[in-house]
Amino acid sequence: MPDSIQVEARDNMIQQQIRPWDVLDPHVLEVFERIPREQFVPLTHQSLAYSDTQIPIGAGQVMMEPRVEGRMLQALAVRPQDSVLEIGTGSGFVTACLADMAAAVHSVEIYGAFSEKARARLERVGATNVTLEVADAAGGLGEGGQRFDAIAVTGSLPVLHRGFHQRLTIGGRLFVIVGRFPVMEALLITRTAEDAWATESLFDTLLPPLINAEPPTGFSF
Repeated sequence: MPDSIQVEARDNMIQQQIRPWDVLDPHVLEVFERIPREQFVPLTHQSLAYSDTQIPIGAGQVMMEPRVEGRMLQALAVRPQDSVLEIGTGSGFVTACLADMAAAVHSVEIYGAFSEKARARLERVGATNVTLEVADAAGGLGEGGQRFDAIAVTGSLPVLHRGFHQRLTIGGRLFVIVGRFPVMEALLITRTAEDAWATESLFDTLLPPLINAEPPTGFSF
């Protein structure tokens, strides 16, 4: 796709998909203008790079719709001094967006192949403030270790757990999509004190779950 067509498609995505979904933060809109989304889309789906749809990336996982990505970035309100944790590197596009906004991003991905492809893509766009880790983080990261100013979970959780809550700084924000098909909602959870969190429901959407995020099927009594 010629550069001029990509620029036009990118602008149409912003004006016709992202803005109408109440994504009006100029910093977020500038990120979508700067990051070439087509460089993160599998070659078999290049024609969908700027479409209002989820794009398959393999293993049952997808890139979120641009409007959902935009609402997530806007809700997280990432600042230049922030440290960010991403659960689910996937294609690396959201990683690149977060890296453009933050001081540092640590992104965890269960599939090594996804992580390696994302690494190459991030290098191409000059995202040098990202560290990538291959691990299963669907159940959370526990209470110890580094705290983050923002945490983005890019796959859904059938049941909300508290595996990420303790990793937020005071004032830190967690974005997560919770529920089971056909009912899921995006939540913004803000840590307001050492032992207090506030939860805001943002919008309804659908997204494949994180691998290994399924809860136990039941209990025996």
